[in-house]
Amino acid sequence: MSNRVIEVVDYDPNWKNIFEIEKVALTQAIGNNAVKIDHIGSTSVIGLSAKPIVDILIEVSNLEELDAADKNIAALGYTIKGENGISGRRYFQKGGNQRSHHVHAFQSSDLNLHRHKVFKAYLIAHPIIASEYGSLKSEAVSKSDNDINVYMALKNSFINKHEKLALEWFGN
Repeated sequence: MSNRVIEVVDYDPNWKNIFEIEKVALTQAIGNNAVKIDHIGSTSVIGLSAKPIVDILIEVSNLEELDAADKNIAALGYTIKGENGISGRRYFQKGGNQRSHHVHAFQSSDLNLHRHKVFKAYLIAHPIIASEYGSLKSEAVSKSDNDINVYMALKNSFINKHEKLALEWFGN
């Protein structure tokens, strides 16, 4: 078992600033291949409790060009994780064992770009559901004993259900 401590904290308005700073650095590291860089995940939803890890979604025009920028991204402190279980994704982690940032990058037109953005919009538009999600995450932390796999498993059915509802709500 790792020494990683999993925590869910109250919303921190500084997460937006942390994202904006990182967006500039990632734009410089990736260059013109970066089509769009968005703040996603729980830290992007005002008022939502979250693990204090800023999730970033990057749309790129070409994955091979992104792979060629790995040294630049690593120079920002990121660990390059490859697809890490999701075909067509490039995943990066920053902050070592106590992560500070997760980057999910997909090529333009990948459906995962849409899925991430819609789930965020859904939580913003449905504050009661977002609050339920925050409570569920706090409960999952208390039951997980710092095991990220247990934590994720305890959230999985909620996420799957609400991602489907989010896509329906958005019209897809």
